[in-house]
Amino acid sequence: MLAISLVVLFSLGSPVIFRQRRSGKGGHRFTLVKFRSMNDRRDMAGQLLPDEERVTVSGRFLRRTRLDELPGLINVARGEMAFVGPRPLLPETIEGLGRDGRKRGRVRPGLTGWAQVNGNTLLTLKQKVELDLWYVDHHNVWLDAKILLRTVLVMVAGERVSAAAEGPQPR
Repeated sequence: MLAISLVVLFSLGSPVIFRQRRSGKGGHRFTLVKFRSMNDRRDMAGQLLPDEERVTVSGRFLRRTRLDELPGLINVARGEMAFVGPRPLLPETIEGLGRDGRKRGRVRPGLTGWAQVNGNTLLTLKQKVELDLWYVDHHNVWLDAKILLRTVLVMVAGERVSAAAEGPQPR
């Protein structure tokens, strides 16, 4: 983590850690921590540029390999997150999902999850929510182990949309 901190410091400057309020289990809000992967560039009106225009080369690498998530181990140690579960979303996103947002909140959010190993950034929010809800209904130790193993594959080989994201979920 020290080496990653130095890469972020030299490529983006300070702060090294990104902090943002997210919704956890039962809608409880907490501060998510991760390594920064984007700069703060803005347009002429002072608005932040789109994410894809602010992610740095080192940030792309950290995101692809999921190394930007390592500080999230602090959230896991605090009991705010689990290793596996739906990724924590912004409170306003959860509120906008209504009943589905509340259902997602039945489990602790995770560093990785079913949606992350089935396409993640290649999926729409609707597809991710469907995968998250399937996970909420079916989570168990074996599924979590499968997700952890598939996370390693995604870290090495990159994201791909799986059959699970394109159709009915496996039983």
